[in-house]
Amino acid sequence: MKIKFCGAAREVTGSCHLITLNDGFRFLLDCGLYQGADEGEASGSSGISLKNFNERWLFSPRDIDAVVLSHAHIDHTGRLPKLVADGFRGKVYATHATRDLCGIMLLDSAKIQMNDAEYDNRHRRNTGEPERKPLYTTEDVHQTIRQFASYNYEQWFHIHPNVRVMYRDAGHILGSASVSLEIEEDGRVIRLAFTGDIGRPNRPILGDPLPMPDADYVICESTYGDREHEAAPGEIQNLIRIVRHTCVEKKGKLIIPAFAVGRTQEIVYMLDKLYDAGELPHIPIYVDSPLAVNATNVFLSHPECFDAELHEHMIDDEDPFGFNGLFYIRSVEGSKKLNTVQKPCIIISASGMMNAGRIRHHLLNNIENKRNTFLIVGYCAPNTPGGRLRDGAQSLYIMGQNKQVLADIETMDSFSAHGDRQEMYDFLENQKRTARNIWLVHGTIDRQEKWRDFLVDKGFGHVDIPVLGEEVEI
Repeated sequence: MKIKFCGAAREVTGSCHLITLNDGFRFLLDCGLYQGADEGEASGSSGISLKNFNERWLFSPRDIDAVVLSHAHIDHTGRLPKLVADGFRGKVYATHATRDLCGIMLLDSAKIQMNDAEYDNRHRRNTGEPERKPLYTTEDVHQTIRQFASYNYEQWFHIHPNVRVMYRDAGHILGSASVSLEIEEDGRVIRLAFTGDIGRPNRPILGDPLPMPDADYVICESTYGDREHEAAPGEIQNLIRIVRHTCVEKKGKLIIPAFAVGRTQEIVYMLDKLYDAGELPHIPIYVDSPLAVNATNVFLSHPECFDAELHEHMIDDEDPFGFNGLFYIRSVEGSKKLNTVQKPCIIISASGMMNAGRIRHHLLNNIENKRNTFLIVGYCAPNTPGGRLRDGAQSLYIMGQNKQVLADIETMDSFSAHGDRQEMYDFLENQKRTARNIWLVHGTIDRQEKWRDFLVDKGFGHVDIPVLGEEVEI
């Protein structure tokens, strides 16, 4: 069998890995959208241009027999509708919660693709340039969802007579999983494991990540392979400090760019607990994201993914994602009204990297106000507005305007849904006995090199960092 690395190779987004068996059966592990490129052409660490990554394939979609998803984030699922539009007719395998999240997240992505194409085409009509088509449409998404088949954690199932798969809770987002495969080929059984995105232990809402069964070969993420996160015990105190400094002392807005799925619910849950404890200032809190509203409803439909702490909390508070003073904003008109709000408040809005969605408007309208604070609570790709703010940018080019960064910028990496170096090692440690080879994906090359060196120092044998398009045979 062969593995071809078709995405997230020396990059953090666009997860996609092609497995080809000797009998010709082909399946993908993930089929993600490349995210993070800003205006102009992006070039990846592999040296390959990423400008048109989402439009092209390193294989024929018609030749793919199945897709096995690790979780619902768009950088792991976002090209599925294009795969279907380009001829894929097989099944898409996922956990139940991942299937439900994909139902709303892919529709949201399609609407963004269609709106972006329409926006560009208004300009193109005036200049005589040929109109461009969206990457995919909502109809492509409807067809994609029809091709889903979903399974529980800890349940082996077959995607081919000689290939069986098991999902195990990865603790990253709702429904996230590591993927364990047993492949019978040429009289031997090959155990291949794909970590997906490794979550973190002792985080709110979700169960802890569980180590994978022993494997012969491992495809492993490396997002934070070079560092440890801020310790969690001071997290809640740090959050309330930032809230009080911004909303009480400065009387400004605290704006939190957060991914609509996972991060937003975690922040809301923490604010809910602060509200119940009487520690939250009496200020309005707005979740300005239709996708986050829909995702929160999906969360409430999957208590099997919750940890014991949340189940205990729900005995006294049946709605951990709602309290007095919290408002979910669906409409565009409601979102626009937030730009005119002058009183202290908290606004949580997507996307987390600030390169798409309603957060761009909040960035445009609030970044030059010294009373305000932007709180970055997760990884941001270097070329995104969030990445530039993390790196100390003094100005930003936002929606055609140059803006000075006068608001305070705070970061809290403890909110990250990705395990840090030690947490990933703890998750991976049991593979040391059996893994013949590990391939590092889903990370920038500088972090991957440090993660590789760390694993080798800990006793792992062959640890490689593939480039985009590289193919290996096992």
